[in-house]
Amino acid sequence: MPDGVPAVRLTSITKRFPGVVANRDINLSIARGEVHALCGENGAGKSTLMKILYGMQRPDEGSIEIDGEPMTLRSPADAIARGIGMVHQHFKLADNLTVVENIVLGAERLHGIGARARARIVEIAGQYGLSVDPDALVEKLGVGDRQRVEIIKVLYRGARILILDEPTAVLVPQEVDELFANLHELKSEGLTVVFISHKLDEVRKVADSITVIRRGETVGTVDPRSVTSRQLAELMVGSELPIPELRDSTVTDRVVLDISGLTLLAADARPVPDSDSASAGVDEVGSTVVGRMVLDDVSLTIHAGEIVGIAGVEGNGQSELIEAIMGLQRAAAGRISYAGTDITHWSTRRRREAGIAYIPEDRHRHGLVLEGALWENRMLGHQTQRPNARGPWIDRRGAKRDTTRIVREYDVRTPGINVPAAALSGGNQQKLIVGREMSGEPKLLIAAHPTRGIDVGAQAAIWEYLRQARAAGLAVLLISADLEELIGMSDTLHVVLRGRLVAQVDPSGVTPEELGSAMTGAEATS
Repeated sequence: MPDGVPAVRLTSITKRFPGVVANRDINLSIARGEVHALCGENGAGKSTLMKILYGMQRPDEGSIEIDGEPMTLRSPADAIARGIGMVHQHFKLADNLTVVENIVLGAERLHGIGARARARIVEIAGQYGLSVDPDALVEKLGVGDRQRVEIIKVLYRGARILILDEPTAVLVPQEVDELFANLHELKSEGLTVVFISHKLDEVRKVADSITVIRRGETVGTVDPRSVTSRQLAELMVGSELPIPELRDSTVTDRVVLDISGLTLLAADARPVPDSDSASAGVDEVGSTVVGRMVLDDVSLTIHAGEIVGIAGVEGNGQSELIEAIMGLQRAAAGRISYAGTDITHWSTRRRREAGIAYIPEDRHRHGLVLEGALWENRMLGHQTQRPNARGPWIDRRGAKRDTTRIVREYDVRTPGINVPAAALSGGNQQKLIVGREMSGEPKLLIAAHPTRGIDVGAQAAIWEYLRQARAAGLAVLLISADLEELIGMSDTLHVVLRGRLVAQVDPSGVTPEELGSAMTGAEATS
């Protein structure tokens, strides 16, 4: 094909949905062999545009060219046949299948379903530093591993144009650098990457070109070397880049959460008559249990008015710590005290009703019923409490009235409270969850990746909600893959590695690189 012909050219793309124009006359040209970043707020139209390029949506107007050839993409199968692959922000994996089975599914004709397929998957994983266990069940994987599986799945199908939606959301700085090095290798082989991210510093570091979309329209394409992150943010939302930072200390001497010696064993742990194994734990009736520890003698304290951050590479026990605090997993040993009361054996419902709020790490899997109306989602986890219930009965009127309040106070942009949660952008879904969990004056908030995959405007809003709640005396456990967020928003910051809290660092004196080293065990931090 002639030199200079773009890998992708979208011309005058317009896409309408009832009551909204998602894309309006968008023009986008992506050169072959470049990393082209796409930036914009949640709801700006980025995802719709990429779904059009991936054949998931049909444009109402406009044209698509791939390598200079006009193209009608009626389905993702058409896009894959043209060498286009997409890694979605919310993964498309079958939890009950293994990594290999997920990757091969639908592509059996390429390398079969046996040893050749497995060997090719291992080869790709090694080539691009995408370390995963090919035989692991996906339901056992953390978010980071799931994302790696999705990337391998796209490469396995021979994609030459890769659409990556928030690919660094769960990576520490060292892993981000490795991914960026791999993207440069892909470029050198002539592959084209569309990189969607809300991390503007990363966008400027990895991209050759940046196109900004605002409210469904193209604002412009800029050279990353000629703009700052703040200028990009202004193009996106018309305001400066928000900074995650706390102001004056609000930490009190009143303990809200006290965890002592918490030990949690993997699901394959088993009771034995006697054992002095280093990996053994003791359950509450005194039986010795042997198995891999996912939490090992964890102790921490959170005071009213304090945000305690947990930094760690995905899969080092963060999710299990949350589940133990919320009563979703039973500890093999240790004690959890809340507001001076031992709640180690309390049910999740009882903990919720006592004032423990929870923002889950995956809003689609654990935070929302996407097909449900906003007012129905307002009740999730709080269906036994006012204003959602009156005695033993659901109070629909009360739930709807309070949902209207949340929409107003938390700036959830929606046509109404009866629309399904799936109709909202990721940032607005997250603000709905935050508003729900902040309702009822909780004493403790467990916040897992509260700003993952949302734009700078929604990010700033959620940070401000956390600051205000902290000032009012809320105790917060913050778990995040965004190290700038952890450093800026934490009063106290712990590092977790292989299920143990291995270090406590001063948030005011640590850099993301130093914190990343501590998270990987590469450097002792104290």
